[in-house]
Amino acid sequence: MVELINLMNDLLWGSVLVYLLVGAGVFFTVRLGFIQFRHFGHTFSVLKNSRKSDESGISSFQALCTSLAARVGTGNMAGVAVALTVGGPGAIFWMWLIAMLGMATSFAESSLAQLYKTKDDDGNYRGGPAYYMERGLGMRWMGVLFSIFLIIAFGLVFNAVQANSITGAMKTAFGWEPMYVGIAIVVLSAFVIFGGIRKIARTAELIVPVMALAYLALALYVVATNIEQVPGVISLIFRSAFGLEEVAGGGLGYMIAQAMINGIKRGLFSNEAGMGSAPNAAASATPYPPHPASQGYVQMLGVFMDTIVICSSTVAIILISGEYLGMQTDVTGIELTQRALSAEVGEWGGIFVAVAIFFFAFTSIIANYSYAETNLIFLEHNHKKGIMVFRCIVLGMVMFGSLASLPVVWSLADVSMGLMAIVNIIAILLLSKVVVKLANDYNKQLKAGKVPTFNPDDYPELKTQLEEGVWDNAGKDIPSK
Repeated sequence: MVELINLMNDLLWGSVLVYLLVGAGVFFTVRLGFIQFRHFGHTFSVLKNSRKSDESGISSFQALCTSLAARVGTGNMAGVAVALTVGGPGAIFWMWLIAMLGMATSFAESSLAQLYKTKDDDGNYRGGPAYYMERGLGMRWMGVLFSIFLIIAFGLVFNAVQANSITGAMKTAFGWEPMYVGIAIVVLSAFVIFGGIRKIARTAELIVPVMALAYLALALYVVATNIEQVPGVISLIFRSAFGLEEVAGGGLGYMIAQAMINGIKRGLFSNEAGMGSAPNAAASATPYPPHPASQGYVQMLGVFMDTIVICSSTVAIILISGEYLGMQTDVTGIELTQRALSAEVGEWGGIFVAVAIFFFAFTSIIANYSYAETNLIFLEHNHKKGIMVFRCIVLGMVMFGSLASLPVVWSLADVSMGLMAIVNIIAILLLSKVVVKLANDYNKQLKAGKVPTFNPDDYPELKTQLEEGVWDNAGKDIPSK
């Protein structure tokens, strides 16, 4: 079984996904006129009005926090450490690159998710890749395939990964037994996920900003107190990315390939751009400005915050600390991050990482569940009994992840993530003309000094694909304050 998983990983990440992810990022960057660079400042303008919502949706800020809850977790602390020990410092350059390109991809998938969203039986907005595959492409079979991959990945495997990191961090910091920590995670997760999507969004809105800012502040302290090392760290990353560190030792091509593959793999796991996960949160929002593209801008900022800001903080802590001993080391994952921070600020650093990973990973578990629930609704059309059974299965996987070995769990995550990404990228490339229409419509209104508002009557070719009533009163039901 392990051999089969490794074979699939080699196939997916050794060739197929590297080209697809980079290719899709370049394609949307060019097609959208380098939107992530030209309109980077506008993302913050959209964020100013992100707390507005109506009775059917969560606010854009809550959607951002929910997507960040899923993004900011093991990938930012444990995943970065894994990338360093497996791919070398050069992997970080490729993480940055895939994030910058992925911002355009994220704009595309999140805008599409908003456009093709629907309402569930409780009147809440639901949507995501499965929905735009069915409505935009007329391919329900493709949406079913994506939903199955997402449910396996986010509902089951990724939650095992998050729980694994929590128990590992707690054992390193406090010596707590994984079984008891796992039971506590299950109980807390059950309390939130049985409360529904709005409770998940409110929980993420409360926890994520506080923990992200605290972690960022600590990283800035480490950088500030070791500012003389920063140029050397940056130089090391770039030299390693292009094999300049390994020229003398030979094996140049292999080292560059390892850095590229592991950087892209861990980068996607962290920022999720192109994977088709964040659009599930984006679709649940009431956007302001009331236009699908506004959610594209919000989620584009989410990719930047996750990888360029938070992942880079972990990189700085590890490489400055002196705890990174190269690729030939048994210390990896969350343990390496804890050791690095403890070396800089004292023993309480390891405790801080344990607490941070607990909150980051816990909010990832509940956000991942919300994605899976949305796709289960797509498959079952609001079958209440099926949702209740699924919640119990998810909690079982959380317990499994608390006790499972790290390599097997990460490998399963890589496979399921890769299959999801392939299906989603194909879909958004097929719908790229719609993405361009949305971006042009939004920016045309913005340049004219208007609040961009989507009117489906302006696009009769799209109106027939949209759920009736969802966009007919865009912006009219949103409170002005």
